[in-house]
Amino acid sequence: MRFKPGLTAKVTKHIISNKIKKNKRFSLVLMLEPTFMCNLSCEGCGRIREYKRDLHKMLSVAECLKAVEECGAPIVSICGGEPLVYPYLSELIEKLTRRGKYIYLCTNGLLFKDKIDKLKPNGNLMINFHVDGLEKTHDAITGLKGAYARVLGAIKSAKKKRFFVCTNTTIYKQTDINELKQLFKTLRGAGVDGFLISPAYGYAHVGESFFFRKSELADFFEKLEPEFRKYNFLGSPLYLEFVQGKRELDCAPWATPTRNPIGWRSPCYQLADRHFSSYKELIEKTDWKRYGPKSKNPRCAECAVHCGFEPASVLEGKSFRDIMTLIGWQFA
Repeated sequence: MRFKPGLTAKVTKHIISNKIKKNKRFSLVLMLEPTFMCNLSCEGCGRIREYKRDLHKMLSVAECLKAVEECGAPIVSICGGEPLVYPYLSELIEKLTRRGKYIYLCTNGLLFKDKIDKLKPNGNLMINFHVDGLEKTHDAITGLKGAYARVLGAIKSAKKKRFFVCTNTTIYKQTDINELKQLFKTLRGAGVDGFLISPAYGYAHVGESFFFRKSELADFFEKLEPEFRKYNFLGSPLYLEFVQGKRELDCAPWATPTRNPIGWRSPCYQLADRHFSSYKELIEKTDWKRYGPKSKNPRCAECAVHCGFEPASVLEGKSFRDIMTLIGWQFA
């Protein structure tokens, strides 16, 4: 089984409940950024540049829990910034677990060995390490020599403590397919339970040559298809068909809302045209028609990032074939 039965049951119940209530837009995953601070300055990251004047700001645990209650998402992805620099992380995880939330802790792993004793393995907590390539590539992207060795060590430490561990790998135009294949083999050997993979979003400050255009994605991901069958990839098969150019998907940014120290980021994890003070305002006041592949918004035209299209792949599975594909994928 790809995901824990409790997680699958909770998400399925959440979707059915909202469909019955005829809620057009509802959240599946809350992207919670309690702090913007980070101990790295990665080449493809927008956060530390977008919020450079607000790096000192952070959410209290009470504010985090209020955001969780507001949006009602069954899954909370604690990201940032680097969550392990957030001083109240263990308290936050404990209180989210008590509320029955499933938690992805997204980290670069540099501080993990120092913090591991404060984190207790439980059925709701999943550690998601960001790894963008083998040693030379990962160290170059993070700008820190030794970053790869440290994250690999953190992964092994997490597995010794019996955490569920997955990795997230961002794909850039310069990414080498053969290197990726070796990376997945190495990570699986270190005990990684599952893999997430997504093309990078084309932030203007980095430069166009760093990112794939949509027309170039299909060939790259088609060459990776044997790996999708070989290893436990956590992206749905419908999303993987999308990045291979085999199906169209709309974007569902409202399904993965972002709450950070400034407010509710609108419209999505990548774009910040506005910040709202409440989840209700985010949903009701964002002009959703202005965004996504059908909008002809140039900032959305080349985007294929999983946090917008992955939930759409689950929510848009309308045909019997799609539903059976998703069921088969979960139990594979």
